Amino acid sequence: MAKVSTNINLDADLKRSAQLLLKDLGMDLTTAVTIFLRQTVRAQAIPFQISRDTPNAQTLAALHEYEEMKAHPEKYPCYNSFEEAMKDVLS
Repeated sequence: MAKVSTNINLDADLKRSAQLLLKDLGMDLTTAVTIFLRQTVRAQAIPFQISRDTPNAQTLAALHEYEEMKAHPEKYPCYNSFEEAMKDVLS
């Protein structure tokens, strides 16, 4: 099978980190990319799940709080300056 050269633009730090890991695993970047592409063709799909980050409990709570504040702005004070907010907090 004839081989072709392919250029891939990568972040320098990502490339360096990947090369170190792959060297530890006994392969180079070309071998790893070839494995990925063969598996992609074989599976007719990306060989791992790609999804958006799932927010953790703290982030979900903050999003819920934001929605509550948006729905009921009258419950939450609004300040025009830091000094105004501090005056309210300290009184």
